[in-house]
Amino acid sequence: MLLDGEAILAQFDALQRSAWRLETQPTYTIPREADSSARFLAGEPKPQGFNAKWEQRVRATVAAGKTIGRVRVVRRPLTDYTRKQLAWSIPGNINAGEDIRILDLTGKTLDLPDHDFWFFDDEKVVRLNFRPDGTLIDRELMESPDLTKYRHWQQAAVNASVPFEEYVRS
Repeated sequence: MLLDGEAILAQFDALQRSAWRLETQPTYTIPREADSSARFLAGEPKPQGFNAKWEQRVRATVAAGKTIGRVRVVRRPLTDYTRKQLAWSIPGNINAGEDIRILDLTGKTLDLPDHDFWFFDDEKVVRLNFRPDGTLIDRELMESPDLTKYRHWQQAAVNASVPFEEYVRS
């Protein structure tokens, strides 16, 4: 089943325990982020309130006793989008309570999918499908996913990654 923006947000609202994402794309082409991306590339400071809606969602999730996290896969050289994410998005997400780890696969291979997904409560999978340029095609709530495979991918990504703070120090 395909999920629109409201339907994916409903998955977060219905959380019982956890939401976790694997982010594999080098770039995410998000039209509403075009202005902030241009500002970042121009060396301007992060705009006030940048990413505030997501940070608010993370705070509410954590305050309700649930967890939210992700592993961000990167390869060097980093794309402009990834550099913006590391500088502007991730620190605020972490301050809001999200557990974010970085998996640098430069010159390495690991048994991971080439697509992004959200894993809700260790039992629901929403696959995120992208065009090669990073434009979202759709969000697909998987029917009868192989949960063993998704759990394996989650564990492999977590085990091979490092906390964001450690990554930026290196």
